[in-house]
Amino acid sequence: MTTILTGRELLPIPPGRVLLSDRRLQRRWQVDLRPFHLAAVPVTTNLRYGHDTRSPADPSAGGPSALAGPSASAEGRAGRLPAVNVSWWDAVRFCNSLSEREGLAPPYLIDGESVVWDEAADGYRLPTEAEWEHACRAGTAEPRYGELGKIAWYRDNSGERLHEPGGKLPNAWGLYDMLGNTWDWCWDVYDAEVYGSYRVLRGGGWFDEHWSCRASVRRRSHPDFTVDDVSFRLARSI
Repeated sequence: MTTILTGRELLPIPPGRVLLSDRRLQRRWQVDLRPFHLAAVPVTTNLRYGHDTRSPADPSAGGPSALAGPSASAEGRAGRLPAVNVSWWDAVRFCNSLSEREGLAPPYLIDGESVVWDEAADGYRLPTEAEWEHACRAGTAEPRYGELGKIAWYRDNSGERLHEPGGKLPNAWGLYDMLGNTWDWCWDVYDAEVYGSYRVLRGGGWFDEHWSCRASVRRRSHPDFTVDDVSFRLARSI
């Protein structure tokens, strides 16, 4: 039986150090990271709309081979696709909601247009962009963790459509679709002085050219922005 991933299957990511860069801003900065957990795939439509009835995955369970069976949703393939047309605000509110549903402490304190991350909370959250890039690279130093056509859905091979997660090869840490298929929202503000509340997106999407599907590429967008190649994946602190 083929394992169907929903976006709730968390994998352990080891500690490390990542050097971030932005050629447009002409900036380079280094970040030291603690270990954390990150979802093997982006949140799917089934999970976002509450159709995944499986018990929560144990973050210590290991790689995808240790994950549970198929979703109980009757929505078929559409429900197994990444949840897209999701704003940054949608993503942080979903993290809080799923955390509460599973008896975890919600990480985000939301008051109108203000949000504060409680870093001591044990609930689901968005990865920081440093965590995202560290997890994407999975110990490699190259722009990609493998040959692009084998690891990612992008403009040249996607057929101009979204694909179910897990159809391409994962990286060395068991994470699928870190490049291509959908962009992932991250927690970080992109550049507050120039772009205000715009948040960071990472990874590239199904309609992007090959140069956008690299571990270091940064994209920005308004936190209310939604489009059909933007999703998010869950993280948890250890």
